[in-house]
Amino acid sequence: MTELLKLCAEAAIIEGQPLRVVVDGYPPLAVFTFEREYFVTEDTCTHGLASLCDGYQDGEEIECPYHGGVFNIKSGEPVSFPCTRALKVFKTVVRDGNLYIEPSMT
Repeated sequence: MTELLKLCAEAAIIEGQPLRVVVDGYPPLAVFTFEREYFVTEDTCTHGLASLCDGYQDGEEIECPYHGGVFNIKSGEPVSFPCTRALKVFKTVVRDGNLYIEPSMT
């Protein structure tokens, strides 16, 4: 079984307010919640060096604060220009009130 990597307490995650998490050995991560599900992607926009957590979450989409590109938080896929390259996404696990990711990226 793969060892899980703890990101944060589940209570720290608020719907519509992305949470930036920095963990040794990983790029900055963005934690999202939508309809009681948790999603984790890399936090840095693939188009420019912007933190997506500084952007605007609308449902299952996050808009980059620099150029307005949009990504789907579930799949990491770009939804609108100028973003054309997908974000890395991580599988999430909730255990004992904490959010974890599996160390491997999908």
